[in-house]
Amino acid sequence: MEQRIAKAMAELENVQAAVARAEERLRSSAASVRSRDRAVEVTVGPGGELTGVKFLDNKYRSMNAAQLSASVMEAVDRARTQMAREVMDTFAPLTEPSAEVPELRGVDVDWERIFGPVLGDGADGGHGRRGGSRLRDEIHEDDDGRTRGRGRA
Repeated sequence: MEQRIAKAMAELENVQAAVARAEERLRSSAASVRSRDRAVEVTVGPGGELTGVKFLDNKYRSMNAAQLSASVMEAVDRARTQMAREVMDTFAPLTEPSAEVPELRGVDVDWERIFGPVLGDGADGGHGRRGGSRLRDEIHEDDDGRTRGRGRA
């Protein structure tokens, strides 16, 4: 019994060390994404917080307010999704059951509760269309109404 307890304690210490390493790695992580129209580049941190916005090649000068806003929001959504997936991938090994101590089943993480709607339903890699998509589509339309394509396959 003492040997099993010692093994479980060692495994717990390993998990705690792995969590500390993952947190340290993520502390300096960021995701940078360009909008599909390549007018904006945004950077988000590990918590999905917006840490940077760049307006590229002066394209914003020819955009109206709705187009620019849609471009920014689209890039932010995609960057947050990318960062959420990186966080999930980093912590995924900690959700696995222990090979050494079967009683340690791994951490049960409710990713939807943590990240909310950022992940979408997962069916399309988290890039699902949500409310406000029509506004985001405006970034792909010329002023004369011709469409340049909406990034759909």
